[in-house]
Amino acid sequence: MTEPFTTAAVIGAGTIGLSWAALFAAHGMEVWVTDPRPDLAKAVDSALASAASPLAQQGLDVRGLTNRVHLAADVTQAVRNADVVQENGPENVGFKRELFATLVRVAPPHALLLSSSSAIPSTVFTEGLEDASRVLIGHPFNPPHVVPLVEVVPGERTSEESVARAVEFYRSLGRLPVVERKEIPGFVGNRLQNALSREAIYLVEQGVVGPAELDLVVVNSLGLRWATVGPFLAAHLGGGPGGYRHMAEHIGASMQQMWDSLGQPEQTPEQTERLVGAVEDAYGSRSWAQLSQERDHQQISVLSAVRGTAGSPAGSGEQKPT
Repeated sequence: MTEPFTTAAVIGAGTIGLSWAALFAAHGMEVWVTDPRPDLAKAVDSALASAASPLAQQGLDVRGLTNRVHLAADVTQAVRNADVVQENGPENVGFKRELFATLVRVAPPHALLLSSSSAIPSTVFTEGLEDASRVLIGHPFNPPHVVPLVEVVPGERTSEESVARAVEFYRSLGRLPVVERKEIPGFVGNRLQNALSREAIYLVEQGVVGPAELDLVVVNSLGLRWATVGPFLAAHLGGGPGGYRHMAEHIGASMQQMWDSLGQPEQTPEQTERLVGAVEDAYGSRSWAQLSQERDHQQISVLSAVRGTAGSPAGSGEQKPT
């Protein structure tokens, strides 16, 4: 019988860590947060207040949310009673290597040790650890208290028991864990996101379209489609009754020609400054808080609509054993 998940430690109180803390607390867990930032108490209070409405929209009871989130003076205090640790520190191998060596030493033996790493596989920063069986990636999409996907990526020495417990843990939070069986920098979601971002930057650099117009194209076509089907199912349906085979046979060659013409952004300092200025011109009239709140409510509305028609998140079929 596995240990229940009643206490969580959140290491790192940036945007992702604070979002995790709110989600954990909304599911009744006691949460201990640690971060060296001097405004930690204020940041936690502000994040919990901002997350309350989106969490309530998901049917969670947010009463007493702040009473379940506690500040820890250091990592040792944060993890001493933890059933699960969620690390959200810098994308820095040295930092993670040192931190997880400490976590293996001071966290309870049953505690899962999870990293929100966006690009660095756990095998890279667990090299040299005596025991890496409890360490693996639990990479969310921002903000994790709204977006259901969590990429669960075991390292070379992660035990199958830990993988199963991580899946169980994230499912208990209403998330959709997807186990990825081969480590690769950036995992799956960020690699896909960065492929699109690279071409988006190139199109803006070339003067084909502005940032706001490009966003309109994505929101009103690809984003709308991808809220319900992924790229492969979309292509399968796009092939008509002949499915993906028809699509590949009849427009595969033209797609190859387009792939060959995809751009490589220059991103010189001058190009970067122009791009930053264009994005600020498009969206700088509203604050980060206003834009993020609008995003959260819209994404929850989309999720609610999809769940209302399908009874579960889009594409939430069970994974086949690997």
